[in-house]
Amino acid sequence: MSFEIDEGLPQAEVDELVDEVIENNEVVLFMKGTAMAPQCGYSEKALNHIRRHREDVEYVDVLTSIDEFRVALERHSGWTTTPQAYVDGEFVGGSDVLEELDERGELAATLNAE
Repeated sequence: MSFEIDEGLPQAEVDELVDEVIENNEVVLFMKGTAMAPQCGYSEKALNHIRRHREDVEYVDVLTSIDEFRVALERHSGWTTTPQAYVDGEFVGGSDVLEELDERGELAATLNAE
């Protein structure tokens, strides 16, 4: 019995998905896992910081095609690591940046929280 390794989605499809999600959502978090089940401590940390201030956030699980998401996200942020948060189409940062903004009391304003 042999098992085929999931090769992920085509790069063009992931590029298009990333572009559309960033363009069409006010706040987006690209993370490992889902909002219900984060699969990495950094993703969970970023998720928790954002959730303190916003409920209406788009979450994208990069594990479905991680190599392609790294390439697509690097085009927007210059970073290949996740999590990555975007607000109004602009890259904000990862979990450490979100934590710093939260500690300084600036995260709610950054996330356009009401």
